[in-house]
Amino acid sequence: MTAGRCIWRGFSGRASPGWPGHSDGDVAAHAICDALLAAAGLGDLGAHFGTSRPRWAGARSTELLSETARLLAGAGFVVGNVSVQVIGNRPRIAARRDEAQQALSDALGGARVSVSGTTTDGLGLTGRGEGIAAIATALVLPGSTVRSS
Repeated sequence: MTAGRCIWRGFSGRASPGWPGHSDGDVAAHAICDALLAAAGLGDLGAHFGTSRPRWAGARSTELLSETARLLAGAGFVVGNVSVQVIGNRPRIAARRDEAQQALSDALGGARVSVSGTTTDGLGLTGRGEGIAAIATALVLPGSTVRSS
């Protein structure tokens, strides 16, 4: 973890260390991007925003989410809804769940987003507080194709 850097769920966290990453290290948003891209058959996060792409170094998760939604639209899909579960001892989800859901939804153009959290009761790297994980499920639907110029 990196002291003084907590970007999580599409907004800056408070009083909690963050996780290093090529972009902002937002595990919830990264899991959502992966789920959306996979559901649309468009690859994964690394294929579009990987370390080989300097443009995305330090990018905010909201930018990645918006770009993912744009990629889906270009392939003829829209985001139906997304569920993401964050696995770790902290940050705690409940106090900022509504804020997180709204920030993620806004970045995805208003799609419904559900955020939940769980711990592993002291087991594994998340249980020991050495890291955090997230699992997302996404529904993509056929939609109008948007072509970028």
